[in-house]
Amino acid sequence: MAKRVLITGGAGFIGIHLANKLHELGFQVTMYDNFSEQIHGQDNVRQSKIDLLANRYNVIVGDVLDRVSLTKAIQSCDSIVHLAAETGTGQSMYEIQKYTQVNIEGTSILWDILAKNNHTVAKVVVASSRAIYGEGKYYCEIHKNVYPNSRIEENMLKGDFAVKCPHCSSNVSILPTDENSLLHPNSLYGLTKQVQEQMSILIGSSLNIPTVALRFQNVYGPGQSLSNPYTGILSIFSTIIKNNNKINIFEDGNESRDFVYIEDVVDSIYYSLIMENANYKSLNVGFGQLVSVKEVAESLIQLYGSNVAMEISGNFRIGDIRSNYSDNTNLNNYLEFEPKWKFKDGLANFVKWVNDQEVQNDLYEKSIQELKENGLFK
Repeated sequence: MAKRVLITGGAGFIGIHLANKLHELGFQVTMYDNFSEQIHGQDNVRQSKIDLLANRYNVIVGDVLDRVSLTKAIQSCDSIVHLAAETGTGQSMYEIQKYTQVNIEGTSILWDILAKNNHTVAKVVVASSRAIYGEGKYYCEIHKNVYPNSRIEENMLKGDFAVKCPHCSSNVSILPTDENSLLHPNSLYGLTKQVQEQMSILIGSSLNIPTVALRFQNVYGPGQSLSNPYTGILSIFSTIIKNNNKINIFEDGNESRDFVYIEDVVDSIYYSLIMENANYKSLNVGFGQLVSVKEVAESLIQLYGSNVAMEISGNFRIGDIRSNYSDNTNLNNYLEFEPKWKFKDGLANFVKWVNDQEVQNDLYEKSIQELKENGLFK
């Protein structure tokens, strides 16, 4: 089994947790990360993080768009976990070049290196996203299983946030989304992840490098960036609460997400690395249950012992989905793995960790203002 692992985006939330697990199991880990300010904070904070990680891992400060640096990193590994990406759904709708360059061009450079250079890489695991499904799979009383389009702005402005059948426009009921569902992302982020995933499976097959794409639902847990206002609803709400600011709940509060705990995500990556059953396949990774945004906010307020106000405003963001949750049948079949962390238990661990962290500046309103300026917040 290949024991030298390169993790692109290795200093990020998932990357550090994965590195810790692999290190404990005897793997040699190289972290490749550009330590972007949006995720890792100001210069002094980033440098302290680099120094701390370098005590345990081989840390390379580099960008996936830097072919020379990435080539050197690949030469010293047997397997690659490609996590490096820009991840904000809303931000992707106006930072178009940035998301396209990092997520698509960065991945193409990685595969171009593997195609043109001698190497020892025997496995690649790519982080994909549930965002590639758009609204996902639903059931219509007339048309049965359907894959709805993005919700219509006119309806949402009237307070009608329900997902509609693409054929008859009637309200539909959500179903768990399986891997055979239609891929039709409604954000640029989702589109870049779809291209990234399909590129990796296609080129991996052509080069005979076993490749696995994992379609993560909403990953959460200790170690999330508390300073990034563009992604991670639990960390965003936590920072708002810690600053004693009001929480703005979008839509009617019943929009829902499938939250999967970081340890379950790490385990799915590990099994993808060491097992052959999932080679050249794309697998969902979620807990398989929905939690509403309103419930998330209420739970966090209670766990933090806070009395901050919560307003269900009816605001919405262009590109947001209503709900989506994972059918994990293939995850269980191919990796013999089933996520075990219930949301209430994972949330308690997350809150305990946040309470030990320095309170970050609440930059969420800044991110909302950017959406407004680009016509994406209503």
